[in-house]
Amino acid sequence: MAVTLSRRSLLICLSLPALCGWPAAAVQAQAGDLPARARSFVDTLGNEAVATMAATNITRAERIEQFRALFHKGFDVPTIARFVLGRYWGVATPAQQQEYLKQFEEMVVRSYAARFDSYRGERFRITSSRPDGSHDVFVATEVTPGNGPPVNVEWRVRERDGTLGIIDVVVEGVSMSVTQRQEFGSAIQAKGGNMDAFLQTLREKNAALAAPTP
Repeated sequence: MAVTLSRRSLLICLSLPALCGWPAAAVQAQAGDLPARARSFVDTLGNEAVATMAATNITRAERIEQFRALFHKGFDVPTIARFVLGRYWGVATPAQQQEYLKQFEEMVVRSYAARFDSYRGERFRITSSRPDGSHDVFVATEVTPGNGPPVNVEWRVRERDGTLGIIDVVVEGVSMSVTQRQEFGSAIQAKGGNMDAFLQTLREKNAALAAPTP
């Protein structure tokens, strides 16, 4: 099974730069109110994403590296990567785990950064936020494409040791982390459970993403 990004993943790519449309009041949230801090966190992340995408004086390579920095700043990458690999994380060797983390990041950064070219100013608004346990908050938003109906997107933000990070994105009730976990699981099974073969698939995908556009 090929390692792919779904249409829902593309919607996430389009919605991230639009985060600057969130109410400015959220930026004023201070420590103590986790839901408000979560809203403020993603609002700030969105403004930085917009600045990166709108910049006209940087190269594509520079844009990719800026998105990589943004990805590390906004998302809890190790948590997402380990969850997506599922039970195969526990059977992978330390060397395979490190290679997987490297290739996973590269796949996400290059796949998503490439799709930012499709951003056309989609409208984006926050609708609510709700805590989930003592450390997680779901920030609900509505993304309206330029030529389609609104799409409901929830950003799951987790606080760990005083630091906030997005650990999942839920589009129309479907978890992107769970979806990617299923796709990776199928891809590994197609390789007979061979982690080295799966890692080679990721390398080849990343090489294709890195190739110059004709």
